[in-house]
Amino acid sequence: MISEAMLETLQSIVPGENIHLKESMALHTTFRVGGPAECLIEIENATQLEKVQKYLGLVECPFVVIGNGSNLLVSDKGYKGVVLQIGKKMSQVTVAGNVVKAQAGALMSQVAAVAMQHGLTGLEFASGIPGTVGGGVVMNAGAYGGELAQVVVEVCVMDRNGEILVLDNETMEFGYRKSTIRKKPFVVTEVTFKLEPGDKDAIKAKIDELTVARREKQPLEFPSAGSTFKRPEGHFAGALIMDAGLRGFRIGGAMVSEKHCGFVINTGDATAADIVAVIREIQRQVKEQFNVDLETEVVFLGEF
Repeated sequence: MISEAMLETLQSIVPGENIHLKESMALHTTFRVGGPAECLIEIENATQLEKVQKYLGLVECPFVVIGNGSNLLVSDKGYKGVVLQIGKKMSQVTVAGNVVKAQAGALMSQVAAVAMQHGLTGLEFASGIPGTVGGGVVMNAGAYGGELAQVVVEVCVMDRNGEILVLDNETMEFGYRKSTIRKKPFVVTEVTFKLEPGDKDAIKAKIDELTVARREKQPLEFPSAGSTFKRPEGHFAGALIMDAGLRGFRIGGAMVSEKHCGFVINTGDATAADIVAVIREIQRQVKEQFNVDLETEVVFLGEF
């Protein structure tokens, strides 16, 4: 429980309007499901992050850091602890030459748009990815043959003691949907990209082309977390799910998209339990029929 004393201390660190008690996590995830967090705090800068982290550690209060919630499924029971959100209040993007620096809360689509405006190429693939750059580098987000590992040169992170560390591309140990940060208690605060000069019109044309491709092939009209599963070696998750006869399979308000079987979607009234049930049935049938283990890209938060 968040006591009055804890709330008072948190309000001395972060403006009161950035602190939300019993906040529905459905408002903070692209699945649009999830019960209430005991407390959600919108972080504005690294100083606030440092002080809040240290204090919550001191009082042994569980906490989790999220971005745009685009890769997150929160339990219907919510989260017993504090959610620190690094989002629009910490989303500044600056450009110097062919170097783009983005605070962790900047959306990848926002950074791709800024790069385009400055005639810089290399981030077109990220234009339709709904997450923040902070969350993006943690999982080495990618699409259409591109991934952040190709353009990231430095990642600023904060450890639990409030120390800022600068990790270069090699130290990040990027791999398919992973980085070293997945194994360490670091929070991304800023990402530096090195891009190439390009033709502004050609960059815009490429972004437009990818936008049309996404609209045609992905169920963007429904809440989801994007691709539900990682690509299993030697296979495509969507094809396996379709071949298993699960196109359109649904439980409650959760359904395997008929447009792209790699997406589990919220048709409007899904619960987190519905979505988990669909995911588990997909995993069971694909294992049974093809002996392939499907691992989720989606991160689960809370009790399921």
